[in-house]
Amino acid sequence: MADLTRIDPRLDEVGFTCRVVIETPKDSRSKYTYDPELQALELSGLLPTGMSFPLDFGFVPSTLAGDGDPMDVLVVGDEPSAPGCIVHVKLLGVIEAEQTEKGVTVRNDRLIARTALSINYRHAKGIEDLGANFVDHLGRFFVSYNELKGKTFSVIGTGDAARAVELLKAARN
Repeated sequence: MADLTRIDPRLDEVGFTCRVVIETPKDSRSKYTYDPELQALELSGLLPTGMSFPLDFGFVPSTLAGDGDPMDVLVVGDEPSAPGCIVHVKLLGVIEAEQTEKGVTVRNDRLIARTALSINYRHAKGIEDLGANFVDHLGRFFVSYNELKGKTFSVIGTGDAARAVELLKAARN
């Protein structure tokens, strides 16, 4: 397997599209994390019974976000994607957030996107098309998820697709 963190994300600023590597599929209790040294996905956590990832969770290759990892992306799609799969997505917006661990606070934004091939979500042009409750619930999931790991996650705002592209450009290696 090649180093997935070094793949060209093929960012299209006008069409708000890029490529994403899926680590953890929607509805999974298992959290997978790509390890560039091993060039493989590694099981890095397990959610409690009754809790699962609400969307596909992945990253934009060739980026480095405020938390020192590649830029995180939550992907809305018609079906869960396979771990390690590269998905072409349309950016819809961003949940801007801060994460605190052991007294250190870093930015840990979550880009929101839909699969470019989606049939059920092809109408979605921005996060507002997913509904206010949808985005609020995503934020609450990450608050709970981080709490389980002894971290604090705080949503500081949301942004549109243009803001997502702006943050993605800043995170490119």
